[in-house]
Amino acid sequence: MSLYSDWKARAENLESDAAYQQYWSNYFSQETEVYKKVLQNHDKPLAGTVKDLSEQVGMDPVAFMGYLDGANTSFADGEKDLEALTEESEVTLNFDFEKLFFNMHEAKADWLFNLPEWKDVLSEEKRHEITKAYRASKIFVAPVQVGRNDPCPCGSGKKYKNCCGKNK
Repeated sequence: MSLYSDWKARAENLESDAAYQQYWSNYFSQETEVYKKVLQNHDKPLAGTVKDLSEQVGMDPVAFMGYLDGANTSFADGEKDLEALTEESEVTLNFDFEKLFFNMHEAKADWLFNLPEWKDVLSEEKRHEITKAYRASKIFVAPVQVGRNDPCPCGSGKKYKNCCGKNK
């Protein structure tokens, strides 16, 4: 089994609600610490083997795969093939921080996108702009429907029912 498969099995096979709550609480606190380190050292990407990086950030390699799974869509150089990664695999965590900030909103991870370390990475205006773009992406806009007696959108000057809407 791969590290990624181990991560999925570990996350899915929690026996009770209490175990589930305890596991995810522990994982999210570890994840928060990893992001703090990443944001504090935002000018240089983390690089090394999966095992070395997991030790560097204080996670076991399987839990680190969970971290990579959550961050996978936020890398500047594209997504990693998580199934293929082993403890000896070399990886570089080169984040696109704007995409990461947006994806944290997408995940509803307010404990991550409200970290004070973001102040040194993205300006307040940029963070506000990304937050606004995220919110705008979730608004449903119904397409404008032309009424039968409205002017035809083709510009003919006729009513819609006597022009493009004649056969509808």
